[in-house]
Amino acid sequence: MDFISLAIQIISGAVGGNAAGSMSKQGMGPVLNSVLGGVGGVVLGQVLAALTGDQSLAQAGTDGSLDLPAILSSVIGGGAGGAVLTWVIGFIKNKMQAQ
Repeated sequence: MDFISLAIQIISGAVGGNAAGSMSKQGMGPVLNSVLGGVGGVVLGQVLAALTGDQSLAQAGTDGSLDLPAILSSVIGGGAGGAVLTWVIGFIKNKMQAQ
């Protein structure tokens, strides 16, 4: 787990969380959507990195180049994780308020 992959996952997770929150009725405001999206992005991004064994971002700083598939994996995993976690938490919150 290095800083570059974490930053990519947090940013793409925040974007995914805000996208999911604004496109559905599960949104909780931009700040909370961003925070939940960032957390979801890191979680799913790290899970995908562990499942695929992709450690190329960890060695990115040693040779001065970035691996495009690793960056894309972090962006896609982070965005999807952010969107899913934001939607799930918003869904639970809305169901609890409806009762």
